[in-house]
Amino acid sequence: MGTIQKANAEAIGSVPRCRTCQSERVVRDAFACFNRESGLWELENVFDDAHCHQCERATKLEWVSSDALQNTRIRELNDRFRTTGQGNGMVLITSGIRDKGDVFVVQAVDAVRTFNAFSKDNDPWGEHDFGAVEIDGEKVFFKIDAYNPDCTAGSENPANEALTHRVLTIMLASEY
Repeated sequence: MGTIQKANAEAIGSVPRCRTCQSERVVRDAFACFNRESGLWELENVFDDAHCHQCERATKLEWVSSDALQNTRIRELNDRFRTTGQGNGMVLITSGIRDKGDVFVVQAVDAVRTFNAFSKDNDPWGEHDFGAVEIDGEKVFFKIDAYNPDCTAGSENPANEALTHRVLTIMLASEY
């Protein structure tokens, strides 16, 4: 039987990435021995030196929670959709926002696009899926929900763009 090497206690439930560029495309050298009985190569030893395919050089590894990486991907997709409109999804403007007039709608959309005041208090999961802005003394909320592609249920994996249809809703706080 081969050996399983764990770098440290944090490595359980975590994945390695390059300290320099944060890429997960990292490798370490190892020895494997062929086991005649099982007909498989079995890991015998893993060496300390690591290499990053993204940086194309030697690197040091850091271990990151796999949940944190999923939240990072969701945040990237939410931010891209919210700020550029790119990705699978739609933007909904509520009747309360529309009733304020075209200028208010444009201001609200622009405020949502440029919003960057996310913090642990207003974004505890780090997904950038909710925010609040003020326009002409009126509190405006935005919310991004992740649905399956036909919008009949929640997305089974919001970090996978092919499985997710984002809905960005912009509303008055009084409509929440």
